[in-house]
Amino acid sequence: MLPWSTDLAGRLDEHVIDSALLRGNPLGDPHERPLWVYLPPGYDDEPERRYPTVYVIQGYTGHLEMWRNRQPYRQPFPETADAVFASGEAPPTIVVYVDAWTAYGGSQFVDSPGTGRYHSYLCDEVVPFVDSQYRTLAHRDHRAISGKSSGGFGAMITPMLRPDLFGALATHAGDALYEYCYVPEFAKAVRYLRDYSGDIQRWWDDFRGRVSFTKPCDESLLMLLGVSACFSADGDGTPRLPFDAATGQLVPSVWQRWLDWDPVRMVAGRAEAVRSWRAVWIDAGTRDEWFLDIGAGAFRSQILAAGLAEERVHFETFDAGHGGIDYRYPLALAWLAQRIA
Repeated sequence: MLPWSTDLAGRLDEHVIDSALLRGNPLGDPHERPLWVYLPPGYDDEPERRYPTVYVIQGYTGHLEMWRNRQPYRQPFPETADAVFASGEAPPTIVVYVDAWTAYGGSQFVDSPGTGRYHSYLCDEVVPFVDSQYRTLAHRDHRAISGKSSGGFGAMITPMLRPDLFGALATHAGDALYEYCYVPEFAKAVRYLRDYSGDIQRWWDDFRGRVSFTKPCDESLLMLLGVSACFSADGDGTPRLPFDAATGQLVPSVWQRWLDWDPVRMVAGRAEAVRSWRAVWIDAGTRDEWFLDIGAGAFRSQILAAGLAEERVHFETFDAGHGGIDYRYPLALAWLAQRIA
């Protein structure tokens, strides 16, 4: 395995989108966003041919340039995705890499007064841009979305909210079944916040004034602040924690706002959209630190209960934790491409 980049059989076009929807966002984050569009081998040789599309979104703290990161003895996803199509393993497909970074580390791909209109950005700006610039099969039956962790959450909820745009998905260890993946983190946060008089904004001011991730509390509190900004911000953008920072007791009205975004709980109210999906890939590691293997199984159970045909669902657990799962991305990509072509 070579430790440096290799030439692609297809090509990767790099764009910058000037987003009207992200202009003036609450955190002052850039409204000009990078967007990568991968075109499979042969795209330029068949000018009349149109292609299915898979949109790829990242986990919390993920940003677009991280797709270039190269681990020892592993290739980054743009290269392994290219190999899927160069080998003929799957029908040629356009792959779109979307950036939804915020100052808090992520947007959860939702619209929120605490972060900005990232769901609308994806659906109403990125998708139309790609369809206008490339020869896509511009129909929900030929459009899928895929992601890991928070990106897996985004991949689960987006086709529920916008079944007119997305008819297939892949979720790798996506956030789900919040009583298992989030509540244990709240107890840790109560302990960490003792050093900040229970005020997460004091931690945030400290975090921004030093080298990041130099304290044990940083990862947990960043996730907590960011997701609170996405799920339970006040109208003025102020994030509200779903628990009392001194006692650890859940605040029912705020916690309910989080539960309303739990993919497992969302399915029942969006059963018609779920039944229309063409293909769903679900995976997780049996040692996932956030118990997302349990959430994955619950999500599968709910979509089947909603009436989605079982033959349209691929469910698999791996002997793995939450990290280092990039080897599963091309597996799901090939599976999806075969079903949305």
